[in-house]
Amino acid sequence: MSCLWKLICGRRKKNGVEKEQEQVQVQVQQQVAVAAGSLGVLPFKKMGLTDDTDIKAMLRGTTLWKIKSRNWRKQRFYRLEEDGMTIWYESESKRARSKQIFSVMHIECVREGYQSEGLRKYGHSFPEKQCLTIAFKGKRRNLDLAAPTEEEAQRWIRGLDKLMKRVEAMSQREKLDHWIKDYLHQADANKDNKMSFKEIKNMLKMINIDMDDDYAFRLFKKCDRSNNDKLEEHEIEEFCTLLMKRPELEEIFKHYSGEDCVLSAEELLEFLQDQGESATLENARRIIQTYELSEKAKTHDLMMLDGFMMYLLSPESDIINQAHSSVYQDMNQPLSHYFISSSHNTYLTDNQLGGASSTEAYIRAFMNGCRCVELDCWEGPNGEPIIYHGHTLTSKILFKDVIRTIRDYAFKHSPYPVILSLENHCGVEQQTTLARHLKTILGDMLITKTLDGKVPTELPSPEQLKGKILVKGKKLRSWLSEDGSTSLFLEEEDEVQAERRRSSQQDLERLQAKDASEISLELSDVVVYLKTVSFLGFESPQKSQAVHEMSSFSESKVRKLIKESANAFVRHNTCHVSRTYPSGMRTDSSNYNPQEMWNVGCQLVALNFQTPGYEMDLNRGRFQDNGLCGYVLKPSYMRDADTLFDPEYPSKGLRHDVKTLTVRVITAQQLPKLNKEKKNSIVDPLVRVEIYGVPLDNSKKQTEYILNNGFNPTWNETLTVQVRIPELALVRFLVEDYDTTSFNDFIGQFTLPFTSLRQGYRHIHLLSEDGASLSPATLFVHITIEGW
Repeated sequence: MSCLWKLICGRRKKNGVEKEQEQVQVQVQQQVAVAAGSLGVLPFKKMGLTDDTDIKAMLRGTTLWKIKSRNWRKQRFYRLEEDGMTIWYESESKRARSKQIFSVMHIECVREGYQSEGLRKYGHSFPEKQCLTIAFKGKRRNLDLAAPTEEEAQRWIRGLDKLMKRVEAMSQREKLDHWIKDYLHQADANKDNKMSFKEIKNMLKMINIDMDDDYAFRLFKKCDRSNNDKLEEHEIEEFCTLLMKRPELEEIFKHYSGEDCVLSAEELLEFLQDQGESATLENARRIIQTYELSEKAKTHDLMMLDGFMMYLLSPESDIINQAHSSVYQDMNQPLSHYFISSSHNTYLTDNQLGGASSTEAYIRAFMNGCRCVELDCWEGPNGEPIIYHGHTLTSKILFKDVIRTIRDYAFKHSPYPVILSLENHCGVEQQTTLARHLKTILGDMLITKTLDGKVPTELPSPEQLKGKILVKGKKLRSWLSEDGSTSLFLEEEDEVQAERRRSSQQDLERLQAKDASEISLELSDVVVYLKTVSFLGFESPQKSQAVHEMSSFSESKVRKLIKESANAFVRHNTCHVSRTYPSGMRTDSSNYNPQEMWNVGCQLVALNFQTPGYEMDLNRGRFQDNGLCGYVLKPSYMRDADTLFDPEYPSKGLRHDVKTLTVRVITAQQLPKLNKEKKNSIVDPLVRVEIYGVPLDNSKKQTEYILNNGFNPTWNETLTVQVRIPELALVRFLVEDYDTTSFNDFIGQFTLPFTSLRQGYRHIHLLSEDGASLSPATLFVHITIEGW
């Protein structure tokens, strides 16, 4: 739309535009003032917490007991910083005084009372109502605390909860403000709220940019309006504003807005069309009303540059399809039709030789969307079964404590069924104890009989099993029952099963004696839909293996079967559940590539959740889909019992059109500093785009590296890859620090399903190795997919 047409339509007058631009500039300066240190009560005013008594108490600070073990408990002074986002604490010991901070943004949750393994073990010197646990995202250990009074504990629990809710609602701009303010505070060596050129240079190094001294000094002097070689309030604001300019976004904005640099609803509509978004005038106006900062511009359905940037940085413009952030798939199909997020050795927090076992590991797995957890059960003292990695130095935890944890946390993040993969090494007596704990602790959550009381001819669906827990394990045959009754599962035998049973009658007494000594009837009874059996081959599996019978495969066994008969494996997994697990030789608890197993339809692809790496990145990426509920519906050709699909030769059994993915890697923003101890260590970032899918689709393409700039590196490089089977493919965006003499260092990544990609200009919000947010670190890219 031309400027003349805008005027004819009465959208605004030219002098009105200038006034609006000035008003927006004032608003932006006010926002940067928050980042620059002119804080006062502004953060709490923005949060609606100015007069909150809990926040005021946290600002004053409290001496709390930090509890780590039976013999380690020390007092620490904890206080909320004036930014409303940082907790500062120090030891009261004068001999070893230390100051540390952590961000509210890194807190996963706050628990009251003895709701952590640490406090259950070591917190009983303090009344339960005075105790609280701060659990962090990623692998950081819990912080177990005890307050001097119950009211003080409640103040911190309530206050942190309010601040965490505020964090959830923060925009990317607000996160950036918090981030830059934190570094300004660190760089202000004498805490005078003024910045010398030396302090500015230190700050630039802290935020990962090695700026040319001459250029930095010119920028500094430009902002030093008072000419005293110090930047003060508004001068710091101006410096930060100049530093955080996004010329690539300005260029896009000017392209669509024209010379007057104001975007009308009609012009925004054109941008949305190019983005592949819902392109209606109504939606364009809604976006303006949501993200524009100027109230006057809103009244005329106009958007300024800063409002446009707010929109591009919002979740609404994220690279992942927002419709996929909620459960949108059909959840009424049999369990065998879904990929199910699964953990191996769930109880471990480290390697499987000497790592610690902890109930906290189960909580973290559930928080990461896991729906199948493993319990290695062994004989314990005093008749109580324990869980640990047998015949190793891993620590031991009580089975009943794990079941209580599962009861309390299994459905906090997803309502869909949880599977307990029971690895039973107990004798009959303690097996009975296992069954008793499962029944008494889990109650109605536990599935102990089929839903309709009949022999299953098809596995139930996730929707039917909402809020339910299933046990996967061994099960006695009906003719081994002491009372001679017929088991539900053998009321209807097909000819093959009946013949197998008749042929074994001559060995019945021997089998009875052997099995009865190994399997408790009570434990057998809690195994309903997921009975583990030995894998006997793919020959007519529907006749030799009932739908409720499943097999487990080591990674090497899976690879052998894929090589020999991949299509048969895919067919088998249309109606039977398969579990895969890492090789026992992986003593460091490393993982295999799960994509190989998903390619043949294996549902329970178990990984060591405690071990970071690209394998866990892929797992998180796979289950980003369908609302992070832990269940993802397999493609239709992997749910058809007569499918011809073979991942090794996809063109044989599936007609496909090649999709061409083009990624223009434009810029990155605020990448994390890897070596914080070395002030002069600046990253040299490069970006790699990786495809994981069927073998023909696997590929990696990368940009050149940018020397000494992790703050705002610019590439403007185009990477192109081809994808034949998009429904199975994952796309991983990886940022690394280039190294000429050794392997590149990991900076951040984000992985998502190919089918969840959105086209157009997108920000990618990067994650750390353990899956925690690296906010405000982002990649800015342009995505094009040909063939869709």
